[in-house]
Amino acid sequence: MSQSHRALKVSDRIKVVVAQLLETKIKDPRLGFVTVTDARVTGDLQSASIFYTVLGDEDQRAATAAALESAKGVIRSAVGRDLQTRITPTIEFFEDALPESAMAMDSLLDRVHALDAEVAKLRMGATPTAEDPYKAPRIIEK
Repeated sequence: MSQSHRALKVSDRIKVVVAQLLETKIKDPRLGFVTVTDARVTGDLQSASIFYTVLGDEDQRAATAAALESAKGVIRSAVGRDLQTRITPTIEFFEDALPESAMAMDSLLDRVHALDAEVAKLRMGATPTAEDPYKAPRIIEK
């Protein structure tokens, strides 16, 4: 089921507000290089899921997740002030699996290209098994 126009506008605004907060106001040293990739809200606007990616290794990802968890209250109050809705949505952070999916897709595409090149090499030296493979076979009547 698709989201309503209002829910889409609210989720876009939440994404912008959270990205600005992480860039300017949140000064946690555990916070790594974070990119907010998406935000989604429920139809009743009471819950928001924010997806993010972190540049770095597993330790930096874990530290960033802890920093976002500890700053959740500050972020929620800033989102509530900016949205000025009757109910401020609860916020949950989820690490986006987009980079891993893209790397897996790239490796699959590289494998497909390698297999295509191998087939092209085999095709270069191939000859048809018959003189004309499209010629209809002769039927001998008895």
